[in-house]
Amino acid sequence: MLKLENVYTSYGNIEALKGISLEINQGEIVTMIGANGAGKSTMLNTISGVFHPKQGRIDFLGKRIDNLSAHIIVEMGISHVPEGRRIFPQLTVRENLEMGAYSRNFKFQISNFKSELESIFQYFPILKERLKQLGGTLSGGEQQMLALARALMAQPKLLLLDEPSLGLAPMLVDTIFEIIKKINHEGTAILLVEQNANAALKLANKGYVLETGKVVMQGAADALLKNPQLKAAYLGEG
Repeated sequence: MLKLENVYTSYGNIEALKGISLEINQGEIVTMIGANGAGKSTMLNTISGVFHPKQGRIDFLGKRIDNLSAHIIVEMGISHVPEGRRIFPQLTVRENLEMGAYSRNFKFQISNFKSELESIFQYFPILKERLKQLGGTLSGGEQQMLALARALMAQPKLLLLDEPSLGLAPMLVDTIFEIIKKINHEGTAILLVEQNANAALKLANKGYVLETGKVVMQGAADALLKNPQLKAAYLGEG
């Protein structure tokens, strides 16, 4: 479904990604874990077209996308929920969701839009009660739900999630991860960047470990959970 081959991305003279290769198959949850500054967010931004790699190749559903603009990549079926949520705080919840559907011209298909909202409320019932509320007045957990819901309004085939548990209370983290699992069960593949390595690997099919812009470990998620080196470095064990 998605394949990165030997991808290098730089900020000026600073090389943030140094030959990243990974693959996501249809219906999978794949997690990328690593310390701050390892290059995880850069990788997601490179996939979604915010950055363009200086070397390497990215293919999605058999088509090369590393030279495409971000809005075209969204239209092809990749939605990105960035770190920090990045909702529009001065827009209402409904307006934020309309922005998520922008690439699908939903403003000209009101009946379809209403139907799509009802589907979204199956995941996030609290948002139905907040439709007229400004995004910036929501709680942190509600803003994360809105960011996820906005991304889903584009009906993605692949969802990129950057630190969805960041800053949330443990109970809300559990809720967000349950929603992610449901979204995946409905058929959306997910690439999850997450510092909560234990929770991410329990959710995922396979995982990659990123250090200073390079993949240093990869494999089935259950095998990585048992890996002594990973336990010591990322799970607080050993």
